[in-house]
Amino acid sequence: MDKQKLQPLKGFRDFLAEEAEKRHFLIDKLRNVFILFGFEPLETPAIEYQEVLLGKSGDETDKLVYTFEDKGGRAVALRYDQTVPTARVLSTHQENLPMPYRRFQIQPVWRADKPQKGRFREFLHCDVDIYGSASPLADAEIIALTDNVYTSLGFDNFKIFINDRTILYELMKFASIPEGLQLTTIAAIDKLDRKSEEEVSTDLTKTGLSDKSIKHLFHHLAEEKPTKRLSQVVKYSEQLGVKKDRLVFQARLARGLDYYTSTIFEIKIDEYEHGSVGGGGRYDELIGKLSGFSLPAVGIAFGFDRTIEAMDKLNLFPNKGKRKGVIITIFNSDLIAMSVSVVTNLRENGIPAELFPDETKKLDKQLKYADKKGVKWLIVIGPDEVEKNTVILKNLDTGHQEDVQLKSLVKKLKE
Repeated sequence: MDKQKLQPLKGFRDFLAEEAEKRHFLIDKLRNVFILFGFEPLETPAIEYQEVLLGKSGDETDKLVYTFEDKGGRAVALRYDQTVPTARVLSTHQENLPMPYRRFQIQPVWRADKPQKGRFREFLHCDVDIYGSASPLADAEIIALTDNVYTSLGFDNFKIFINDRTILYELMKFASIPEGLQLTTIAAIDKLDRKSEEEVSTDLTKTGLSDKSIKHLFHHLAEEKPTKRLSQVVKYSEQLGVKKDRLVFQARLARGLDYYTSTIFEIKIDEYEHGSVGGGGRYDELIGKLSGFSLPAVGIAFGFDRTIEAMDKLNLFPNKGKRKGVIITIFNSDLIAMSVSVVTNLRENGIPAELFPDETKKLDKQLKYADKKGVKWLIVIGPDEVEKNTVILKNLDTGHQEDVQLKSLVKKLKE
């Protein structure tokens, strides 16, 4: 087969042990915080009927949905996001769900997008939402959870930027911006972190806005204060443990999606220059549009890949680059039983251990294998060790080796 055909499709990735372990570490951390805050897991199928997914988020989104016909002739599609499938679940299971319904979902999604740096066709979505509560307490719970996530991961210098979408719509009226251009204007304002005010002004001029309206808009963005509701969200968030200086009101924060109705927020890490690592807000009308029954909602989506990049940059993964694990070698075929006994004892005592699975390989080959794999401890059990009831324990990090009594091996490795 052509070697190129053995590569993943563009926009899809393989994750070997080092990267996969980082992903598993982050998933475990996220799950622990989500459960700590009382959220329940939800999993939905990778494939839905096309009629469930299409026509819910606009024509541009529909173009990115992977659609096909299955072997039964049904028109189906791969999950594009987790909001629409959740709306289906809410529609079909609402009588059995506790309301307010707190759910988290960590599953891959697929988008027929143009692959580029930081943009993939398959990636992990991590969503946390509260459905069925319009209270600012629900918004504060999501913000407190977010703060807990990044604190527990080891980040110190991050900010949660917060705004109220109603402020932006009021400013549109003050600046005499036509209703038909308001969403376009919000999308332009959302780029102020990546573009200068002058560049955004130029973009807005191209949409048909007058210089007077644009100047009026930017003036009020700089002068605006939080709404009463947003002040409540901030107060509750602080009472839930979020540091006061970590919450930053930013009237120009827009969030590009058009379905947010009030509170919006984004998380940015000072040392990470590639944009926000998560964002969300309140969307009280979206579930009604998707499912046909009204249900207030607030939530956040975490940027999984960006969070990993930021953790890598700040060396926040534990034992990064360090050797770990134990390998028990096979001295010869006559001593297999002894090696098996030792590895079984280690596993029964909660120590992850690997038995080298080939008695025909010489010890130097087994040592090279352990070294290439990045194992820390190598255990050798030869005839002398069997006679003395000991093992040779070699630290591949330092090269130091010593004889250890079998009865002391578990304690030694746990130290």
